[in-house]
Amino acid sequence: MEKSKKNRIIGILISLFLLISISTFGYWTLLDITFTDALYMTIITISTVGYKEVVDMTPLAKLFSIFVIFGGIGMVGYAFTTLEIIILESNFKSIWRNKAMKKKIEQMKKHIIIAGGSESSEFIFKRFQHSKKDFVVIEKDKEKYEAFLEKDIPTLLGDATSEEILTEAGIERASGFISTLHTDADNIVAVLTARHMNKNLFIVSRAIEKNAREKLLKAGADNTVSSNEIGGNRMAALVLRPTIISFLDTITRAGDVELDLEDIIIGPESSMRNQSLKELQIPQKIGLTVLATKKDGSENIKFNPDPNEKLLSGDSIIVLGTPEQISELRKLADDDGERILQHMG
Repeated sequence: MEKSKKNRIIGILISLFLLISISTFGYWTLLDITFTDALYMTIITISTVGYKEVVDMTPLAKLFSIFVIFGGIGMVGYAFTTLEIIILESNFKSIWRNKAMKKKIEQMKKHIIIAGGSESSEFIFKRFQHSKKDFVVIEKDKEKYEAFLEKDIPTLLGDATSEEILTEAGIERASGFISTLHTDADNIVAVLTARHMNKNLFIVSRAIEKNAREKLLKAGADNTVSSNEIGGNRMAALVLRPTIISFLDTITRAGDVELDLEDIIIGPESSMRNQSLKELQIPQKIGLTVLATKKDGSENIKFNPDPNEKLLSGDSIIVLGTPEQISELRKLADDDGERILQHMG
């Protein structure tokens, strides 16, 4: 709930408490009765139920009751009106937000669909937002769904294994699918369904059990990720090779600027075709660091590439730099980034 709405509700509760407290004290003083009787007089007066008074009323007590009645009617009326407005505002905002979100999703193309809002999904969101890559989350937990919407994360409420919700997420127009559901069985079903609906998707799935990878690959996943395996390898590497890991973490940062390690694919219409790295002068003109190249159709990556080797359509350049620098080179290379998931590892 928004802070302003919480403050309004708290204000109403405090006002009601003060009204009851002042009224109870007033009857207790004016009529010389017990605290319980004074509280009873306050409640029947504010609620105007018409029950009999516990003692005979004095003229001053009757005058006091008039103010209590008007105060109670005004306070209760204000409370109900305010609560009704809050409920209507919440419903209207929810309807408007859902409609706007669905319209935004309908306009997406070559986006990524993320099945499940797991803990690892938060890192995926940040990476895609940093790379300015469109994505849609499918989450069936209502609380998580509302939390994602509050953060302006494109999200649909539903089951990621359902063809209907995948269609709503625009799976026919999507370029990638990431399944981060909580069980291997759900991930397998989600991968099978996604692959059936779009043969060209690049699919990455979370693998929980040791034997899940093979099943997910058979179901249609292009690659799998085991958080347990990655976490274990990372911890072991930090102990065995702390200097190397520290160096790898450092080279992706330049002061307060976070650098990206990306691959750029030379497009068929690119002005970079048939030119060498020496002729292109990428570090001098754009500021990127060229780390390696890969020829089209080859699995071999050439580190410290020959500056005189010509780049052809389909070849890849692996570079390190800021998102703005990478975006500039991607435009020159005529690379729309559609195959980005294949190289994110």
